[in-house]
Amino acid sequence: MSVVKWRAPVRSLTATDGPGGARRKQKRFVSLLDVALKWRREELAKEQVFTSQPSRAFLFAWSPCQHIMHLPIAALLSLVPLVASYSKQFIVPHVDGQDDTPALKAVLANYSSDAQILFQRGVSYNIWTPINFGTLTNVEISVQGNLSYPTNITTIQNIVANTTIYTGFWFDIAGTNVTLKGNTEPQWGWVDGHGQQWWDAMNQTNRPHGWRFKVTNGIIQDMKLWKSIAWNFSLAGAKNVRAFQNTIKCISDSSSFPFNTDGFAVGGTNLVVENNYIYNGDDCVTAGNGATNVLFQNNYCEGGHGLSIGSLGSGGSASYVTNVTFQNVVMKNHLYGARFKSWTGGQGLASNITWRNIVLQHVKFPIYVTQNYWDQGKGPKPNSTSTTSTHLENVLFDNFSGDIDDSGSVEGTCISDPCWYYVPGATGEESIIFDLYPGTATNIVARHVNGIRTDKGVPVQVMCDNSTITSDPGFVCQNGPFIPTPVGYL
Repeated sequence: MSVVKWRAPVRSLTATDGPGGARRKQKRFVSLLDVALKWRREELAKEQVFTSQPSRAFLFAWSPCQHIMHLPIAALLSLVPLVASYSKQFIVPHVDGQDDTPALKAVLANYSSDAQILFQRGVSYNIWTPINFGTLTNVEISVQGNLSYPTNITTIQNIVANTTIYTGFWFDIAGTNVTLKGNTEPQWGWVDGHGQQWWDAMNQTNRPHGWRFKVTNGIIQDMKLWKSIAWNFSLAGAKNVRAFQNTIKCISDSSSFPFNTDGFAVGGTNLVVENNYIYNGDDCVTAGNGATNVLFQNNYCEGGHGLSIGSLGSGGSASYVTNVTFQNVVMKNHLYGARFKSWTGGQGLASNITWRNIVLQHVKFPIYVTQNYWDQGKGPKPNSTSTTSTHLENVLFDNFSGDIDDSGSVEGTCISDPCWYYVPGATGEESIIFDLYPGTATNIVARHVNGIRTDKGVPVQVMCDNSTITSDPGFVCQNGPFIPTPVGYL
């Protein structure tokens, strides 16, 4: 099979960013759906699945390890209707200098079904206490105005410590047939977390997480999050959800790092996350325990910690992730590109996982797999040879290109010596690091990854223990130069 050459198009523009309307020039990600369709068409033609030109319904989440087709996107999204109509509307009122949450919470019971809850365009709301929307049915939450967290750190910390009013997220949404929709205008529809002061103070105590969307049949569209304090979107427990055209900008104005500002947590079932712009300081996306049939595609990720599975198996627990595909993604200035992390001594299984068509721009660890994730704050790495570590089965890294950041620069989360991401023996030129236990990984393959280069132009290296690999991984498994094998060209 020939290598499909894929490059992610970007364009320059000057945009009005954030609720304050500050202007900045940036690289913006352009939708890659047509590119992915072209690639998919070529692959299917080779396999003679059909001979006519495919429609968008044939863009599949695909597991090339065993040629298992996941649920077609069109079929999945047919289960996710937008709220087409509603019988009532509540326009959230605003009073300058006061918390606008109580007025909304007072009437939520009356607008929990067949309703639209509208934050009006042109209004800057004070969401100074959390909103638990409860369980909704056929409801659209329309964020057309701007929403603001409190600006006082101590105020937020006291709220987060009070479990009677804080459920774990500042915005908590559950139910069936729910749409969360933002505003596409540059200056409106922003949710301002005022995270900069937290980052500058390196304050990680009682930080609020952003949005929990535990919905069956849901849409998250055109939302814009600005300087979130911690996590952005959680889809843990969600089912049949599409999140698209959303913007996350946790961009620091100083040398301070936006710790733990994860983009999307996708521990749900039948999820599509596509065409999003994510600039943050942790995982761009993380598929945790329970993630099943997840497609993350056509997204732009900058500044964070990769396209991640895990962490899995904390405290020896059993975690399960299956049928997850990351494809057509630009990764710029990330610590990791494709990343798998399970805790030492964890249990469970991650199966049918694919990273495909990944463009790297200054990424320190392009492909990184470890079963030795641990809490560096609690002591040294545990000494364990347990074969109960979370197992991997049918894992594919396909068509990676771009450059390794081997400058020796220190990433922003490095506040210890050695850094928490330090790998003993690594040179900084590794395109692939497999840190595995014997007998725990089946059919793990890297192919078409010879397009990865170092910034310095020195030969690319790998780290791999041959005693832990039971089949050809697509390259010579050694601590040394990257040498592709025939499997790596299939």
